[in-house]
Amino acid sequence: MKKIETKLEGCFILEPLKLGDKRGYFFESFNERTFQELTGTETHFVQDNQSFSTKGVLRGLHAQEGEHAQAKLVRVLQGRVLDIMVDARPNSATFGQYEAVELSDENNLQVFIPRGFLHGFVVLSDAATFFYKCDNFYHKASEWGIHYNDPTLAIDWQLPEDELIISDKDKVLPFWEK
Repeated sequence: MKKIETKLEGCFILEPLKLGDKRGYFFESFNERTFQELTGTETHFVQDNQSFSTKGVLRGLHAQEGEHAQAKLVRVLQGRVLDIMVDARPNSATFGQYEAVELSDENNLQVFIPRGFLHGFVVLSDAATFFYKCDNFYHKASEWGIHYNDPTLAIDWQLPEDELIISDKDKVLPFWEK
């Protein structure tokens, strides 16, 4: 596995070593020892989540705060998404900045998102299956988020506004004032 730095402090793209021949391919998608050596973290994942969405579905920008904050390792099993990470850690050198990475079943890239980051994605293909590991359990009362179309962040979601499918919950998230 190869680690690719992002511009965000503590956030990494991981590229697996994919072995293939006429029968298909094989790659190790996760190995805790390798992951911890590459990232320099002691992250221990406790929950796996999976979602299926159609083109234009935008999920985000979400996080959990306090003792229930979550680090995530995200990837796409089927389809293609634009994955967005926003550094929401006030004491970070990259506070308020975001990174966009295209994840797909073809590139098999994964993104490690540390605790204290907002996260979201939009589906660019006809459909996508999104998979992520979390290092802390879901806790509804600790959930928070920022509006996907926050003018301060000015995220290019790569699809026209009228093609985005957004939950009622995400439509009313507050805007971020840094």
